[in-house]
Amino acid sequence: MTKQEATNITTANKKKAPLKKKGPKKDKENNFLIVGMGASAGGLEAFKEFFDTMPPTSGMAFVLVQHLDPTHKSLMVQLLKNHTKMEVTQVRDNTKVLPNHVYIIPPNKDMAIFQGVLHLMEPMAPRGFRKPIDFFLRSLAEDRTDRAIGIILSGTGREGTLSLKDIKGKGGLSIVQDPETAKYDGMPRSAIEAGVEDFVLPVKKMPEVLLKYAKNRKFEPKGIPLQVQTPHQLLEKVFILLRNETGCNFADYKSSTVVRRIEKRMALNQIEKLEDYIKYLQTNPEEVQKLFKELLIGVTSFFRDKEIFDSLKEKVVKKIIADKNDGDTIRLWVPGCSTGEEAYSLAILFDEVIKNQPKALKVQIFASDLDENAIYTARQGIYPETIAVDIDPNRLSHYFHGDKHTYRIKKGIRDQIVFAEHNIIKDPPFSKLDMISCRNLLIYLNLEAQKKVFAIFHYALNPEGILLLGNSESLGEYARFFDVLDRKHKIFKFKDAQRAEMPDIGHLFQEPIPIKTVNIPAHKREWQSSLANITSKVLLANYAPACAIINFKGDALYFSGNTGKYLQPSPGEARLNIIDMAREGLKSDLSALISTSRRIKKMEVKKNVLVKTNGTLQAINLTIRPLSQLDANIEYWMVTFEDVDTPTVKPKVTLEKKPEDITEIQALEQELTATKEYLRSTIEQLEISNEELKSSNEELQSSNEELQSTNEEMETSKEELQSVNEEIVTVNTELQGKIDELARAYDDMNNLLASTEIGTIFLDSDLKIKRFTPAMSKIINLINSDVGRPIDHLSSNLIYNGIMKDAQTVLNKLTPYKTAVKSSDGLWYQMQIMPYRTSENVIAGVVITFVDITQEKKLGEQLLDFKKEYEHILEMTKTVVYTQNDQLIYTSMANIHPDFQFRNMIEKKDGDFFSEEDAKKLENIKRKVLNTGKPERATLELKISGEARFYDLMVRPISEEQRVTGVACSSIDITDLVAAEKELEILKAKKNGR
Repeated sequence: MTKQEATNITTANKKKAPLKKKGPKKDKENNFLIVGMGASAGGLEAFKEFFDTMPPTSGMAFVLVQHLDPTHKSLMVQLLKNHTKMEVTQVRDNTKVLPNHVYIIPPNKDMAIFQGVLHLMEPMAPRGFRKPIDFFLRSLAEDRTDRAIGIILSGTGREGTLSLKDIKGKGGLSIVQDPETAKYDGMPRSAIEAGVEDFVLPVKKMPEVLLKYAKNRKFEPKGIPLQVQTPHQLLEKVFILLRNETGCNFADYKSSTVVRRIEKRMALNQIEKLEDYIKYLQTNPEEVQKLFKELLIGVTSFFRDKEIFDSLKEKVVKKIIADKNDGDTIRLWVPGCSTGEEAYSLAILFDEVIKNQPKALKVQIFASDLDENAIYTARQGIYPETIAVDIDPNRLSHYFHGDKHTYRIKKGIRDQIVFAEHNIIKDPPFSKLDMISCRNLLIYLNLEAQKKVFAIFHYALNPEGILLLGNSESLGEYARFFDVLDRKHKIFKFKDAQRAEMPDIGHLFQEPIPIKTVNIPAHKREWQSSLANITSKVLLANYAPACAIINFKGDALYFSGNTGKYLQPSPGEARLNIIDMAREGLKSDLSALISTSRRIKKMEVKKNVLVKTNGTLQAINLTIRPLSQLDANIEYWMVTFEDVDTPTVKPKVTLEKKPEDITEIQALEQELTATKEYLRSTIEQLEISNEELKSSNEELQSSNEELQSTNEEMETSKEELQSVNEEIVTVNTELQGKIDELARAYDDMNNLLASTEIGTIFLDSDLKIKRFTPAMSKIINLINSDVGRPIDHLSSNLIYNGIMKDAQTVLNKLTPYKTAVKSSDGLWYQMQIMPYRTSENVIAGVVITFVDITQEKKLGEQLLDFKKEYEHILEMTKTVVYTQNDQLIYTSMANIHPDFQFRNMIEKKDGDFFSEEDAKKLENIKRKVLNTGKPERATLELKISGEARFYDLMVRPISEEQRVTGVACSSIDITDLVAAEKELEILKAKKNGR
């Protein structure tokens, strides 16, 4: 069982029903997947490829975290907008995450998510040691749990591995880019090696998998707990398949926990019904293993929840050490240790305190887990460089060896821990423990299993022993068996209790009952095989000589027969060296024979070696033979002790010596004395050499530590350079993308200017040519080599010599200048000179444009001629033409009356110029036209400057969109005509009167 983070499990409690009324709305608002995407060098290309394929209405939100240069403005937003129709924004503090949006981390910020809102923080780690990807993805795992998706893309280093582990541990989905398709494969390979990925895919295939996963993974709020929704019988079938394949019984797990994991596997395999998934499990043993690993995912880290370790140090560790005597051993157990971070953290904590007190104490930690892969990782003691986020720098340098992209736990700490595969429910527990640390394991067990575990813990602890639980765990009804030391941090102390009150755990200590089978013919071959084994054992015990298998160091690896006559353990610390165990009389011959056999690699025999055993001297034949056939890489030897069939000799019996033997005996005694002296001298020399070697070894160790320190400093510098290099690569990629965009924009601008045939020339602040369009060559004689030359050095086709002066004036006053100029070929141009402003609002020269207005100039001249002729006709006919709006306000006037030519009639009414009576006459006619929309004509007598004059007035309506908006009037002065008519009538009257 692995150590996992606590999750909120829905319970079917009727008392809590009213609280659920408010829940569904909030769940519905957050009922979408958030995809956290981490990348480093080469990530921009991966992001572009991803969003080129991802549809804009997936219903998911995407948060992008990349290593960015803290001093450089990121261009990610602009570069990604062209690859997706989703809204792409750079995150601002307190940004609410919405589906179908893309959010990008800003430079020089750490980012986390809390309750669906993105928060920005100032990074505390120095540049080169920041881990923004892990920082965000870990918060995403905590905030969204099984609604979180983590994706690791191209990048160097190992960041993202630990945070993907957190996401997967919370039931979320983890995806890693296929290293073969990544521009930089460091981050993807690290995640794959750690085994934290659900999928390894090329970027272009990720959107398809995400869409299928989102479709099959349902997060609708439910009113009943998960375990009620899933029939218990179907779950039991899953448990059977898991037990048959792995040997582990998950019936002790809470059903809700198992169901969440199963639902995730069903979504990944696009299976909707549990019945179909059970069939899939039956036909695919690999899927059973994947489900097993899914259930065992452990979420752990070094010194997780720092406050807990601080409390442990002050309230527990110091007390345990103070109660121990010099030379004692402190025993701890970490069940559900996962990949070992918790066990190593405790070992480091105890080591720090032990070093600050005088007693010589040993620490022995037992760390156990169901997952053999996790135990293997823990035994290696090698972790990615990203653990630096969780460990104090002093601890990191003191207890770890840095190696490229990993940290290895130092041997002194590693030797304190024993890692083992262990099932806490059915395997015998460790005992006589000073402390048990079981954090966030019990929350996944049902009530019956928890009862057994608490009974096991109570049995395993010493009086005064300590029990540490996880934040989301409690003792429940077993609180009476433990005292509370720290309720907030879940630290409890053993309290004596009647064993009868605890659940029975005696089954853990019973030997398996052998099953007797009937001796039927079908088992005849098996019985014959057993008989052969028994016969072999009898023959070896009665006729084969005693022997031992030793390695190159002389340590005994295996014994056969009665070796006690020749070997016995030496007093003191247990040792298996065969020379140390040799009985009196055997040691020197055995040592010499082993040395010779090693040197010549052949069998050696020494006959009639006298060994003192049971108070007598036994003569034996001693044989040493190499066993190279066992392992070609490791040397083994067999040592055989064979008794010689001669009467044993008692050492104290005085034999009768013959006179002729005395001389020979004395010679032998002298030779023996000389040999002893020689051996003593040799031993002394060896001891001196050994002391010298120890001294040299200490010097080498000191040098090694100095080199190690130097190496760590170099590794630190290398990490900083690597981080800066990643940032540079990211910035370079962004700039390259921006350059491509600028190149396209430049081409568009050139084609636009060429198509409009507008002559444009750019001058710098010294009025030297920077750039010009092809159309300028027709106006000023320009070629490409003229760039950089002053404009007044070039000949021009313009009949205008003021360009230099006008350009300088614009530079000085920053006021645009516009005029019409003519060229020698008769063409007219509208010349406009404007200041050239940069993006930083700096004046860097001028821009001069020439627009061909020859046609407009000709039309203007023609219109001017027409106007003069028109005005001449109006003047000759004494006609005034004007317009008024619907309020009878003058809006235009042509050929104004001489009496009004010095007055401004525009925006005024008739009442401003005529008498009230005359104005009323005029207004009546015009109002009639406005109302009827039909033209009117009348002859009016108006007084102007006190003189009565007659006018022929024609009023026509002005219409816009079928609505009369004003009137157009023409007034012809007919005063002379009226006077002539009157004179004519007078003449006619006179004539008729005559």
